Amino acid sequence: MANTIDWGQGAVNNTIGWGKGKTNATNNWGSIYDSTAAGETNITGSGGGAVDADAQAFITAASITDPTQQSAINQLVVDLKGYSIWSKMKALYPFVGGTATSHSFNLINPSQFQISWSGGVTHSTNGVLFGGVNGYGNTGYNLSTNSTANNVSAGTYSRTNAITSGAFFGAVNSFFVGTQLTPKFTDNNTYYGTNDYVVDGSGNFVTDTRGFFIVTRVNSTNKSVYRNGTQISTSITFYNFAPNLNIYLGARNINGTANNFDSREHSLDYIGDLLTGTEIANFYTAVQAFQTALNRNV
Repeated sequence: MANTIDWGQGAVNNTIGWGKGKTNATNNWGSIYDSTAAGETNITGSGGGAVDADAQAFITAASITDPTQQSAINQLVVDLKGYSIWSKMKALYPFVGGTATSHSFNLINPSQFQISWSGGVTHSTNGVLFGGVNGYGNTGYNLSTNSTANNVSAGTYSRTNAITSGAFFGAVNSFFVGTQLTPKFTDNNTYYGTNDYVVDGSGNFVTDTRGFFIVTRVNSTNKSVYRNGTQISTSITFYNFAPNLNIYLGARNINGTANNFDSREHSLDYIGDLLTGTEIANFYTAVQAFQTALNRNV
């Protein structure tokens, strides 16, 4: 006998949806029903699993309504917690939602370190494309207040291969002591710092500026830079000091003035405590899975 309820697979022409459930409803028997989830931010299921509360807080704050993006965010949070990396993150910007507002929120805590955008910055589903002239983002993350000289790391997932004077991120004082990563300067060298003198340890060891780059303090005397989970340089630190400056994304904050504007596309940026080599490898695995889920991996 024909009926319109369709108990086995969910109702096609009604709102009950017994088989799969519906986001933002009270009858969520199963996983997200994608055709009804579009436009809603209160997800209550993801592939049949529970939604992490921190992921939900970010999704709500950033108004992420796309089910694929919601699922990718949730999985990223779950993976970072599974790898015991989440607690070491202070600010993580996954750049989903495609707008300046959605890209400004910090996944770790949406009420902290929200980015203020300035100048030429283009926002899309692939992330943030900096214009290379005057565009940057002020994270509000102050190195003196929020980190110490011997405990800091930061990173960028870049979709662009380019040799420019632009920095992925940075904050340095007038003596060029601070935290930054300039992946491939016009002299072909890479310059990086972790609350120390950024020129020390520079060299020509980056051939492609695409991928997930991380600079991290190793201990009180050493720092390292990684690409896609593999260490590509390590060096001794000098003039260890955390300056009273906010980290800028897509530029360097040089003693309060934005400079060295980037022209690359960022699909994720983060700032946190120092990470071990194993943690960085796991971090890359989680981030690469996240980018792949969004079809913007390199």
